[in-house]
Amino acid sequence: MKNKVLLLSILIMTSLSFSFTGDGVGIGDEAADFSLKNVDGKTVSLKDYKKAKGFIVVFTCNTCPFSVMYEQRIIDLHNKYASKGMPVIAINPNDKIKSPGDSFDKMVDLAKEKNYPFPYLYDETQTTTKAYGATNTPHVYVLKKTKKGNVVQYIGAIDNNAKSSEGVSKRYVEDAVDAVLNGDKVKETKTKAIGCTIKWAAS
Repeated sequence: MKNKVLLLSILIMTSLSFSFTGDGVGIGDEAADFSLKNVDGKTVSLKDYKKAKGFIVVFTCNTCPFSVMYEQRIIDLHNKYASKGMPVIAINPNDKIKSPGDSFDKMVDLAKEKNYPFPYLYDETQTTTKAYGATNTPHVYVLKKTKKGNVVQYIGAIDNNAKSSEGVSKRYVEDAVDAVLNGDKVKETKTKAIGCTIKWAAS
């Protein structure tokens, strides 16, 4: 009970954003590729995944309570869909000065602790984050690989219950990925990304 009260207090105190994506890519747009440093020290790009049918790109971080609550669900998404050609690519967008707990070294520690099965990339310049238009952690972009590039099919939240996977009644990302894999049109293409605001570097 104490843990639930503490968590509720953290959520209330956390800076939140409940807005749709502003500038950046929209549904049907081609998402830019990137070359970002992974926690293993190597750089990762979407073009590295020759056999992928698409991607679940998740802007997330170490410190946001919402990202923490979604950690296992993000792992589960990768474990469910990577073998089907739709891996998770996680990107930490936060400035390490504004949020020291999101430094690269801290990312490495978390990835080892949680045994992340997917790449966890650091967008140190925040260029990729701005190109996509992400505003929150977590913020998800489901991409479909096509002849013209990786086309955005869905933008928004993972599901409709941040507090508990047991209370989820709508699995937005799973529905979108299933549609992509089945060759169907995604029915719900955009939802509100609920989470902490991204910690932008001082300009």
